[in-house]
Amino acid sequence: MKPKEILAEYFGHRSFRGKQEEIIGRLLGGGHTLVLMPTGMGKSICFQIPALMRPGLTLVISPLIALMKDQVDGLRAKGIDATFINSSLSRTARERRLDELARGKYKLLYVTPERFRKQEFVDLIGTRKIDLLAVDEAHCISVWGHDFRPDYTRLEEFRALIGNPVTVALTATATPAVQEDIIDQLGLERSNVVLFHEGIDRPNLCLRVENVFGEDEKIDFIRQQVKRLAGNTIVYLSLIKTLDAYSSRLTAAGVEHLCYHGKLEKEVRRRVQETFMAGDDALILATNAFGMGVDKDNIRNVIHAELPGSMEAYYQEIGRAGRDGKTSECTLLYDERDLLIQMDFIRWNNPDLSFLHNLYRILDEDNEAANSFGLDWLKGKLVFKNRTDFRLETALSLFDRYGVTEGELDRLDLRIVAPLPPELSSERIETKVQGDLMKLHVMVRYVKEEGCRKGFIHDYFGIPRQE
Repeated sequence: MKPKEILAEYFGHRSFRGKQEEIIGRLLGGGHTLVLMPTGMGKSICFQIPALMRPGLTLVISPLIALMKDQVDGLRAKGIDATFINSSLSRTARERRLDELARGKYKLLYVTPERFRKQEFVDLIGTRKIDLLAVDEAHCISVWGHDFRPDYTRLEEFRALIGNPVTVALTATATPAVQEDIIDQLGLERSNVVLFHEGIDRPNLCLRVENVFGEDEKIDFIRQQVKRLAGNTIVYLSLIKTLDAYSSRLTAAGVEHLCYHGKLEKEVRRRVQETFMAGDDALILATNAFGMGVDKDNIRNVIHAELPGSMEAYYQEIGRAGRDGKTSECTLLYDERDLLIQMDFIRWNNPDLSFLHNLYRILDEDNEAANSFGLDWLKGKLVFKNRTDFRLETALSLFDRYGVTEGELDRLDLRIVAPLPPELSSERIETKVQGDLMKLHVMVRYVKEEGCRKGFIHDYFGIPRQE
């Protein structure tokens, strides 16, 4: 079958959108590709159709478990032989899928990059012929990207393990510097990679900034906006405690709404997301834990009640609005005091070297106590039980991602297994801090922009302004 025939039979479309057909042709011809395409414009089809046309397996690296489940469910509903393997599966289900994979089943396999830490997976995937490697949300590869994950920087190593197949990296947002870093981190020659840039313009999105002062004005705006513009609304907040405070006030005012954040139980998060996806006039208060993989057509409002930390994050989040092509409003409520929240995030996300050394020493010398008494005990040692200081959580995550520790506090088996790596040097940490501060500065400049805000976004991402 030809690409257009597959598009019609499996995806129900008669024609390709934008540069999709060119991208598919490039991949079928064996060429490495970098795709920048606005959210909701059909990035996945660019690798799913080649996957159905090649005899081997297409391996898809995806950052979120919920995202890959949604995509796999959609593919299976179309009769496409796809699956995922991740930590959400029971041991029995995971072993069954691994056995089926070993026997040659599946055309598409979705995994997180962390799956390559499992030796059984590495051994098994090496026995399959991989025709195509697709890296979704590719900005996660780059240390300069807004959602940096260290396991993504091992993709050059992973590519070698699976025979250096044809590779496509896809994202909605990447500055020119991030684009170059993505190519370098994949171990590709820049001259061998073709960039397909669909731009970032969404003509149906109306971008606004409202200067406000305090919680009262923000709550009033949210209530009035929901009344004025019918349809589904996402209100993004930075902190769970702020989200809870807004929820209490909206409940007291009789405003029905949903709440979503990362501290909710997995089953509750699933139920909330399903309720929102099924609604036609729903309001949801959410942290940035909500959104990636949310493909809902009729979101009319995206309101940022607090300043995002970067233009990349902001653009990703407003990209959830208006996927049906109808006019939608994206409003940023700016209170200058909210800058302090983002400054705290930068500090929490970049614990300094002395903090990392202190944690390393405690885990090494008092390992039994750390496992017995857990996170609160460690906080008492490092941040004096300050519940608004999240450096410890970040440091533990960094230790895990860089292979400094193995095990988990919750399982009482966390232990030091390696020295601190060069990536956690003072120079690297300071470079990361300065990069985060620069991103925050860009958001302040966006707020104060007196000209065309869409033009400002185009300039930031290195895209020529459209006349």
